[in-house]
Amino acid sequence: MQGQWFLANRRCASTIKNLMDLGRMTELLQPFLAAPLSAEQLNQISIYIDLLERWNARVNLTAVREPREIVTRHFGESLFAARHLIPAPILDSSGSMIDIGSGAGFPGLPSKIWAPGLQTILVESNYKKATFLREVIRTLALTNVDVYIGRAEELSGAAQLVTLRAVERFDRVLPVARHLLSANGRLALLIGNAQVQHARQFISDLLWQDAVLIPQSANRVLFVGAVPG
Repeated sequence: MQGQWFLANRRCASTIKNLMDLGRMTELLQPFLAAPLSAEQLNQISIYIDLLERWNARVNLTAVREPREIVTRHFGESLFAARHLIPAPILDSSGSMIDIGSGAGFPGLPSKIWAPGLQTILVESNYKKATFLREVIRTLALTNVDVYIGRAEELSGAAQLVTLRAVERFDRVLPVARHLLSANGRLALLIGNAQVQHARQFISDLLWQDAVLIPQSANRVLFVGAVPG
């Protein structure tokens, strides 16, 4: 399926307005990854960025507008988390993820690009942002990924991985995220270092790992807690 996607979209990738060549993108992502992405993954990100730039002109998806910063701050951070959480990319449907407050799709959609088989739910209450997410999913021909338009409190089910990044009402959403974890689940927070101790105390029943500093950031960290086995 992914190979078919690449062949079908190769012409599209060559004709859209590329924000930078794939070599430059690889260079920018290098600090966040242990190994380079495939050409197919880089093309997917290139198309994603093109959509993000065009939609951002009329819908406020992200305050980050400069292409280099989009690659490093959004895709770099998201892929950094993905490679720590999913060391071996999932190609089948054996894993599941819920991304709360997905916004413009970070870290949920880059994680999906990293692990194509990951069963993914993007939770976004803003209708315009949710429409953008569906457009990215459709354009990239991603499968096993749904957009839930509503609040995470209203979502039923559970996932092995629940992610949060730059969400509002941090204290309120943390218990919701914990509730959505499966029996062997992990909660992954992309937060400021100052929030780490608060999260640890607020959800004390998880086994929290040491926070990992995100490359090219002074205080942004990946903080992961696991349900005790």
